[in-house]
Amino acid sequence: MQIGIYGAGIAEHAAKSIKKILDEYEIKSFLVTKKSRQADCIIVLGGDRGVRNYFHNTSDSMVPVLGVSEGEAVGFLAQIELREFATFVNVLKRQKYEVEEVPRLGVKIDGKNAYPVLNDVAVFASKSAMLMEHTLRVNEDEVWHDNGDGIIVSTPIGSSAYSMSAGGPILFQDSAVFEIISVNSLDITRRPIIVSNDSSIVIDDISARLHCEVVLDGLDRYKVNKTVECTQFFPSAKIIRLKKDRTAISVLAKKVHLAEALLSMPPSSKLLLKTLEYEGALTQKDLVNKTLLPGRTVRLALSHLLKKGYVKKKVSIRDARQKIYEISKIE
Repeated sequence: MQIGIYGAGIAEHAAKSIKKILDEYEIKSFLVTKKSRQADCIIVLGGDRGVRNYFHNTSDSMVPVLGVSEGEAVGFLAQIELREFATFVNVLKRQKYEVEEVPRLGVKIDGKNAYPVLNDVAVFASKSAMLMEHTLRVNEDEVWHDNGDGIIVSTPIGSSAYSMSAGGPILFQDSAVFEIISVNSLDITRRPIIVSNDSSIVIDDISARLHCEVVLDGLDRYKVNKTVECTQFFPSAKIIRLKKDRTAISVLAKKVHLAEALLSMPPSSKLLLKTLEYEGALTQKDLVNKTLLPGRTVRLALSHLLKKGYVKKKVSIRDARQKIYEISKIE
């Protein structure tokens, strides 16, 4: 058996720990590069975000992936924590695990292919608080012509991320559908819609006072002139499930607890919590850069979240002088 390890550049210590454990069980392993040899499976470090990054950058989606979180912020894609990896090595070695097919969205921006996404495709004006106009077509039929902040097309996995924050429904991850959410439409009767995952979704006639952008999986931004096309992408992502007791419901419960907690929080604390939920563990400097909040505001918001127990602090394994913040596990 051969196992690839992906994410060594951002988690060198964790990669070495994984490799040492595999060596003890006489399992051959190697660090994944662009010229890597074939593997029976790939261990991807960095939690859900690491798994998304892997599928954005790989051309081989047929090999199943095991997502590993370095902290306790496990999610839909990364099912196990680094500290418990050793207890599952025998299951991995015997290949006695389930492989789940996770749907992806293929994306074309003005006719050019972008990488497929696991969570969502969002289209917004390049400057916040600016209206964007667009036409939505599903299977060539016009559904609406809308003015608002933007539009999101989401997979079932992505329905518990940005889409949920924008008022969309949560989908069970084995649902054969995609969802479409108009964000803050001027039409107060506008509601999210659910479409079959074999639908062709076209966002056309996109315009705003300044240029508009497509945001893929909350990471990369691309300028769009007129049209974004979304269809189901094949092959689906193959995710290894080692735990039979970690179902969509258990992870969903955590999301619901966090959503309820948001209601009573100051705006700065809400922003930090949602950033940590979507991005995973971050340093204080990372949080300042990603939220654009003043350093003092971030410190106060972190203090509030730590006191309430929504966030935990630990020492960075890459730099002992730095502290890393992540969402606490909610049972």
